[in-house]
Amino acid sequence: MKKASVFMAGAILMLSQALMPATAGWNPDKKKPTTTEEVQETVANFLDQDSGLQKFFDNAYGYAVFPKVYKGAIGVGGAYGSGQVYEKGKFIGDSTLNQLTIGLQLGGQAYSELIFFGEKEALDRFKEEKMEFSAQLSAVAATAGASADAAYSGGVAIFTLAIGGLMYEASVGGQNFSFTPAE
Repeated sequence: MKKASVFMAGAILMLSQALMPATAGWNPDKKKPTTTEEVQETVANFLDQDSGLQKFFDNAYGYAVFPKVYKGAIGVGGAYGSGQVYEKGKFIGDSTLNQLTIGLQLGGQAYSELIFFGEKEALDRFKEEKMEFSAQLSAVAATAGASADAAYSGGVAIFTLAIGGLMYEASVGGQNFSFTPAE
C-alpha cells in the first residue's frame, strides 16, 4: 500500500511539473483580443521552424493565426485560444477557437495554430462559423520541412507549433470557431 502512495505522489509531482510551462501566461481573457504584435511574432516563430510555410502565406486566399491555444485534459479535455483572421494579407476580424475532446488523455499544453484557407469558399465557411474539424487528425506539426508535403484538405491547411506542456492523448473531438468582423 505504501508503494502505491509513493508512486501516486511521484506521478502527481511529475504531472504538475509538466503542466507548469503550459500554464505560463495563461490568461484566456475573452474580452482582450489578440494583438497584431502577437500575430507577427507567431508568424515569425512558424517561419523560423519551417521557412517553406512562406508559400502558404503567399498563395493562400486567407489565414487565421492563433498565437496561444491552451489545452488541458483528464479524460475529458478542452482548449481555448483567440486569434486574428486575414484575407489576402489584410486583417478582417478576430476569432476564437474552442475544442472539446473525450478519450484517453491527461495533461496540459500550449501551442500556436495557423489555419490557411486555399480559396474564398473555405474562408467564407470559417467566417460564417460553419467550419469545425478535429485538429488531431488534420494538423501538421510545424517542423523543418514539414510544409513540403502538406496540402489543403477541404480548402484548409492547418499547422501547429508547440509552446510548452505535456499531453498524453488518444482522443476524439473537434474544434469550432467564432468570427467577429473588424469594425
